[in-house]
Amino acid sequence: MAPLLLAVGLAVLSLPEVAGFVVRALGLQAGTPVPAGRLAWLARHHLALALAGFALAGGAGLALGILATRAAGASLRATLDTLAAAAQAAPPVVVVALALPVLGFGAPPILLALAAYGLMPVMRGTVGALATVPEEVRRAATALGLTPAQRLWRVELPLAAGPILEALRVVLVLAVATTAVGALAGAQTLGTPIVVGLQTQNTLALIQGAAAAAALAFLADAVWLGVMRVVGRVVGGRA
Repeated sequence: MAPLLLAVGLAVLSLPEVAGFVVRALGLQAGTPVPAGRLAWLARHHLALALAGFALAGGAGLALGILATRAAGASLRATLDTLAAAAQAAPPVVVVALALPVLGFGAPPILLALAAYGLMPVMRGTVGALATVPEEVRRAATALGLTPAQRLWRVELPLAAGPILEALRVVLVLAVATTAVGALAGAQTLGTPIVVGLQTQNTLALIQGAAAAAALAFLADAVWLGVMRVVGRVVGGRA
């Protein structure tokens, strides 16, 4: 419940009236508020971009993690790990800046940054989770006549689901939080009021954007924790 309560509290703080009261109470320069409707519109676009980036990073990381644990891809494991580490080493704002001349303004640069930034946690989480599956379980599945693909989907991934979902949780929260950087590339996100607030010294808009972006990140965390509980019950019931 803690992430959900934080999300609700920050969402309330992002409202023009509440944020305005806080700014005035702190004796700061207020500026023009962002209307609640505009903030909700930005939140929807922000979430859509974040989920798209999360899907790219999660899908690629999961696929590469599985590949690295298969016999056919074992020789590529060190190379894949190095590439994933290099992709995360570059800060998202740098990736966005470098991608602008090629991809242009808008969503593509931030999607590339989100995919690069979230690749390594999912890939390493998948590799580590699959490594915890006991070898005798794999041999037993093979003895029962399961093909390698069936063994992966019916035995290995269900047993490794917990750590993999935890890695995906980290990447989801990172994606929602980092999407605010997309405003620097002209993408309509909750980072837009933050950038405008910094440029015009509009503290009120800055606080609204920051509170709304943080609220969305905590909300995503709360929802994903709920998903993890449901998956845990399903996997536990099958076991």
